[in-house]
Amino acid sequence: MTHYESSTDDIAQDTAKLLAVLSYFTIVGWLISLFCYGKNRCPLLRFHLRQSLGLILCFAIASFIPLVGWLATIVLFVYWCIAIWQAYHQSKSPLPYVGDNFQRYFNFID
Repeated sequence: MTHYESSTDDIAQDTAKLLAVLSYFTIVGWLISLFCYGKNRCPLLRFHLRQSLGLILCFAIASFIPLVGWLATIVLFVYWCIAIWQAYHQSKSPLPYVGDNFQRYFNFID
């Protein structure tokens, strides 16, 4: 019988990874991740909380603009897929064109 040991750091990394991915799924997932971030202040989770909040707000704004906004949601959907992929692979690369702004404007998440 094999006994597997996992360190506290591994569990914290896995939790941060799960919460980072969860933050991209609706505002409810973001709020759950933000609440848990208070207990687990991880740089990976902080980064993805900022990126996901920016995407959520961009989706909300674009959904109210006829035609042009609807076309913009296609680009935002691609960004959303990229962001989830990066969160799953524990990468902290900002999204093209908008990611650095999200990090700067949402620095209240600290």
